Amino acid sequence: MTDSLDKLIKLLFPEDLPTPADWEKKYPPRQLADGAMVTRVAPSPTGFVHFGGLYASLISERLAHQSGGIFILRIEDTDKKREVAGTAELFAAALQQYGIISDEGLKIDGQEKGAYGPYTQSARRDIYRSYIKELIQQGKAYPCFASPVELENLRARQEAQGERSGYYGHFATWRDKSPEEALVALESGLSAVIRLKSPGNFQNKIIVEDLLIGRREMPENDQDIIIMKADGLPTYHFAHAIDDHLMGTTHVVRGNEWFPSLPLHLQLFAILDWQAPFYAHLAPIQKLDAGNKRKLSKRKDQEANLEYYQSAGYPEEAIIEYLLNLANSNFEDWRRANPASDNRDFPLSFKKLANSSGPLFDLNKLNDISKEIIARLSANELYKRTLNWAQKYDKDLALRLSTDQDYAKKILNIEREGVIKPRKDIGRFAEVKQEIEYFYDEGFRMPAELKAEALADLQGVDSNLLINDFLQTYEDTDEPEIWFAKLKTLAAKYGLAASMSEYKADPTKYHGQVGSAAKLIRILLTGRTQTPNLCLIMQVMGKDRILKRLKV
Repeated sequence: MTDSLDKLIKLLFPEDLPTPADWEKKYPPRQLADGAMVTRVAPSPTGFVHFGGLYASLISERLAHQSGGIFILRIEDTDKKREVAGTAELFAAALQQYGIISDEGLKIDGQEKGAYGPYTQSARRDIYRSYIKELIQQGKAYPCFASPVELENLRARQEAQGERSGYYGHFATWRDKSPEEALVALESGLSAVIRLKSPGNFQNKIIVEDLLIGRREMPENDQDIIIMKADGLPTYHFAHAIDDHLMGTTHVVRGNEWFPSLPLHLQLFAILDWQAPFYAHLAPIQKLDAGNKRKLSKRKDQEANLEYYQSAGYPEEAIIEYLLNLANSNFEDWRRANPASDNRDFPLSFKKLANSSGPLFDLNKLNDISKEIIARLSANELYKRTLNWAQKYDKDLALRLSTDQDYAKKILNIEREGVIKPRKDIGRFAEVKQEIEYFYDEGFRMPAELKAEALADLQGVDSNLLINDFLQTYEDTDEPEIWFAKLKTLAAKYGLAASMSEYKADPTKYHGQVGSAAKLIRILLTGRTQTPNLCLIMQVMGKDRILKRLKV
């Protein structure tokens, strides 16, 4: 190494840095069983948690854990201009909330766990600088002092000449500058970035292997990319290679927007003389828009923000099962064959991962899954989870639920526990309010038009007498079968057919049918034409509330 180069390096890296060998010693290769995967998710703390980010995290975590491996949460915060305070912890909290368990990395309290940290890139600054320093010593990287104006002029010139844009070959004006020239620029006060001196040739084709996209031929990278910015922090491209090597990552699962960068990333591993991990590039979740498919967008679609599902009250299990359904098309059949099994028992497979245009987002499918999940909850579980949700998103509902817990749980237990087919009319915790509000006097509304409709269906029957007679026979201990049998007997007394088919056989013989009487009682009690079992509703409401409402 020349004296000028030595002086340049000391000016660029004045601190006393460990050597790459020191870091290799600190982070030794992991001792794992054969086939065990080490995967990671590496979000940037630049905003809300994206639905697609949860999707990739779930896939990475399940693949690691079902192989007996390790899943890491690493925060890529080197882009300080776009960083939003608190969003790193928000991502950690989201993974914990949805049961995506990281073995190493950032925790929700801002602390970290694991022996291969720090797991936040800005805290790994010295690690990157050690390797960049060595690359400069080896002639594989160099300082570049090109100003933004110079780079913009270069871009314009390339465009005018019909050339590829970028900093490469003879367009890389600082690539072959001597250490002496770099020293002059540095000592004159110019700021430098560090660029990779790419050994690639764009005319050469390389074969890349992707676990999802497959085998592809791509141009070799020849761009002298920035590996360290003027602020001393690395770019994503360089940092991810260092981190994945030192943390022992075996499989990188990420969005396919990174696939064009694969030749560069493989080149970085080759330059550093390391074995690259396996890459699997996920196709993005798609959405239908005016009949056309497009990527789920955080700018256009509320469904892209994980907060949307939380505020709407979707159970976490429903989101996870829906994502598994998007990831592997055979999950639905597996769930049908294993209705009581934990979804962690489902063998997620790379081979089944959709990777054409991407899985299609279907809100109706999510709602159906969510209804199935909620239908399996006990009344006590549904009460607790709805209350937890309401305390954050619906204070009125929270107050109503907490004022009389026993009453609320009885309401929620109607057609739930101990039945062959539990009710499936609730798909989100936010829907509980509308399903239970008529049980409370302050939430009860009876549309006049529904009452008039019910009275008209009775075709002249004295509804007051009918209701009074009904109340004389009503016992709140009657089971639904006995309750309905009594109503049929009463209906016959008032000239109502025992069934719709009987009524249709000879409409002139009857004033309606037994359903007309039930409809009137239902509307007077609930203000609705469709509800769960009316007998069970009355048992929960109690006689005082029933007597108060059954007035015609």
